[in-house]
Amino acid sequence: MSTALHPRLPYSEISDEFTDIVSAIMYATMTTVDLRGRPRSRILVPIWQTVDDLPVGWLATFKTPVKRSHLAGNPHATLSYWSPRQDFAAADTVTRWVEDAETKREVWELYRTGSPPGVGYDPETYWPGGPENPKFHVLRMDPFRVQVLRGRDLLTGRPARIWRDPAS
Repeated sequence: MSTALHPRLPYSEISDEFTDIVSAIMYATMTTVDLRGRPRSRILVPIWQTVDDLPVGWLATFKTPVKRSHLAGNPHATLSYWSPRQDFAAADTVTRWVEDAETKREVWELYRTGSPPGVGYDPETYWPGGPENPKFHVLRMDPFRVQVLRGRDLLTGRPARIWRDPAS
């Protein structure tokens, strides 16, 4: 893509729009690839924060054999959001499993209280007993690219807004 159409933006210039789209849609499609390069998608509810002016995603999840195998072979995942109004957001990420108890408790609370607002649920529903449940796992997702596009922009020709991690 031309940099004239998609100039480098600081994350702060699209973070509110990303949050609005994520909050309105809530459910993301997460796509990973298997060891043969074939994509696999699943629907889930990630939590997002801004940490040191950068986006960070969290996923409370079961560590299924498929997810574990895919991410061990290739830690990249895309999370995408789409609404019938043609609002779209995507985060291309590098993932890693987080095992420390303090982070797991923090992510548990983010889900319980909703982050961003309107996104989340009571994790106790899936993992009785709290974040110490041995089946409760946390996946950290560090985006290297975030894209947002509103349906109304399609009508006016306004291009998608794209943030790229300057370190990548």
